[in-house]
Amino acid sequence: MNKLYIFFLFLILSNCSLKPVVKHHGVPFLEKKQDSLVVNKSNKNDIRKILGAPSTKSKFDNDVWIYIERKQTQSQLKNLGRMRVFKNDVLVLEIDKYGILKKKEFYNKEDMENIKLVEATTDSGFQRNSFIYDFMSSMRQKINDPLGTRAKKRKEISQR
Repeated sequence: MNKLYIFFLFLILSNCSLKPVVKHHGVPFLEKKQDSLVVNKSNKNDIRKILGAPSTKSKFDNDVWIYIERKQTQSQLKNLGRMRVFKNDVLVLEIDKYGILKKKEFYNKEDMENIKLVEATTDSGFQRNSFIYDFMSSMRQKINDPLGTRAKKRKEISQR
């Protein structure tokens, strides 16, 4: 029976790996691949051939293509196995109307930690005395009581 326990213990321990699990998202080796893109020379076809389809596209005056590479691994045992980001790269490419690369910006994890975000907030324009507040509250009342039966019952009760 002891040999059976030893066999199962050996089987379980042999399947354990000492290498950390790495979750990869986005374009692998983005930092190396972006070096081969040349501003005012590379075009959309070159970009797609080197990096593939962009993670995000936007259209303003020029096309903006965004490529992302993110790697996570499990943190140490003391953090209960929570995932920790150890690589977070973003490449922003701006392409003109002719399909030529006009601007290239690369951000790594350290660059993003130095970005300052504005803490200011915007107040909502709905105050209790405003027309919009009155209108929305009357609409809510009509949705909750479309026939007005609750208001009639309240009126009858208050008159007694």
